[in-house]
Amino acid sequence: RPFARLARHLRSLGYSAPEIFAEDAPNGLLLLEDLGDDTYTRMLADKGDERALYTLAVDVLIDLHRRPGDETLPPSLVPTYDVPTLLNEAYLLTDWYMPAITGEPTAQETRDTYGEIWRPLFESIQNGPKTLVLRDFHVDNLIWLPERPATKGCGLLDFQDALAGHPAYDLMSLLEDARRDIADDLINEMLERYLSAFDDLDREAFMKAYTILGAGRHAKVIGIFTRLSVRDGKPQYLHHIPRVWKLLERAIHTGGLDSLGQWVDHYIPKNLRGIPSCPPTT
Repeated sequence: RPFARLARHLRSLGYSAPEIFAEDAPNGLLLLEDLGDDTYTRMLADKGDERALYTLAVDVLIDLHRRPGDETLPPSLVPTYDVPTLLNEAYLLTDWYMPAITGEPTAQETRDTYGEIWRPLFESIQNGPKTLVLRDFHVDNLIWLPERPATKGCGLLDFQDALAGHPAYDLMSLLEDARRDIADDLINEMLERYLSAFDDLDREAFMKAYTILGAGRHAKVIGIFTRLSVRDGKPQYLHHIPRVWKLLERAIHTGGLDSLGQWVDHYIPKNLRGIPSCPPTT
């Protein structure tokens, strides 16, 4: 139901979410438009034009974020990306990664001090206008549709968990990808493309939110990739963890997140920032 609701909404805004031809919600069935096989991931692997692909994706976000909130966020469409939700995601690091890498449950006091660091950071970015945050806006969930004009050329998938939140989130998700390395010059070019599209944007405040949300997402992803292996028997995600640790470390140091950096250095020193070897639970 959330997927169908959001797909129809995104299509009403002019974006290329899959058309729903038929729906049987009680039985969990949808007949969907097939957007094809040309995911951004596949196109990039086949030496597609990286700059063109990322430019189009950024332009989708510019177009979406230029729209007024009452257009992108109709009443009761999506919940808010609030502090408790962000905290619960950040706790995935302490609740899944730390036990897997140390072999012991995380002490409650350790978890509590971690949350006390995150709470004021997340609270500091709750003010200001909110937009529709698709939440997993990255190359695995974008489809290249060159036959369609303008922003319709970027097909959208995996948006059923969308929330109302800060516009920096999806841009960060695209440019700080857990699954692939992106050159700094391309990141900077895409950041400037986005920032320059908004004349009245407070760049300093936006980048502060970008960094905090990035650090939170990277902590979350480290925990999720660990959980996918330990709980769900899907170890194929583990090899991305070293990349995500680098992204988290960069966010901490470039964003001035000193308290978080001190906590990480104390409880997860560099020798523990790797791929967990704990076997899946039964």
